[in-house]
Amino acid sequence: MPVNETLASYSDWSFGAAALVYVFAMIFYTVEQAFGRAAKKSEAARELVHAGAPATPQIGLITEVPTRSRPERFGRMAVALTVLGAVLHLASLVLRGLATERAPWGNMYEYGAAAMLVAVVTWLVLMRKFDVRRLGAFVLTPIVILMFLGGTVLYTEAAPVQPALQSYWLVIHVSAAAASSGLFLVPGVVSLLYLVKVKHDADPAKFARLGPRLSDADTLDRLAYRTTIFAFPIYTFGIICGAIWAEAAWGRFWGWDPKETVAFVAWVVYAGYLHARATAGWRGSRAALINTIGFAMVVFNLFFINLLVTSLHSYA
Repeated sequence: MPVNETLASYSDWSFGAAALVYVFAMIFYTVEQAFGRAAKKSEAARELVHAGAPATPQIGLITEVPTRSRPERFGRMAVALTVLGAVLHLASLVLRGLATERAPWGNMYEYGAAAMLVAVVTWLVLMRKFDVRRLGAFVLTPIVILMFLGGTVLYTEAAPVQPALQSYWLVIHVSAAAASSGLFLVPGVVSLLYLVKVKHDADPAKFARLGPRLSDADTLDRLAYRTTIFAFPIYTFGIICGAIWAEAAWGRFWGWDPKETVAFVAWVVYAGYLHARATAGWRGSRAALINTIGFAMVVFNLFFINLLVTSLHSYA
């Protein structure tokens, strides 16, 4: 089927614009993360100074409006830029799908774009639930890196997919795999930050500059756990759908293909994390380490297996 080159070009421009907006958002998150603590201390000091001052009568309906600190304004601008980047990111996928008249995750470039969009949306949702806005720079850094690699090394011109992928299972299986991969990125980063925080709390000399600026360990632990427990069933569903598709395409449900094997190992690691998190003796650093290893397996499967190892999934 013919490809609409105009829509494909608009898709590429939207993808590049989204990546650029994410870079600026990452910079603004970094500014808030670097200078926000000092601003909060100065605000607390001002509150203590004025705590004993007599109350001033209000004139009419005019009241004093509290002013936001400069780092906080940078943080709010970072969130606005993240939302704008997500809109452009979504537009790039929609335009790609319209240009090719298929699901826009039929190759590594499109798959990575879809997974990163899920990661960004996940982070936006979590920022509304947890006070973790200043950690945005740590989450956006791998997203920006992966989008840069996708737009350069892994970029693929808009085109119809190969006959082996022309199946409704492309919509079901690959979308579940991309969604779970994007979801797993956030707890993977947060678990790594949790390990840093715990090390700093045990010995303030370790990570002396970074540790005090992170959210408390309990918040990081709950954030990682709740995101993983949401992503794990989607990942499991994706593996099951992949097995059904393999039986229809290759005549067997499971053949220990390299990608299948690593995906199963990652599933076992995440199952181990959830079990460890539910077991009192394995909570904390041990569970966070397992979660970090799980995300490393997902990234390994995405890049190393797909690009460097010959398997039945090499066409993707």
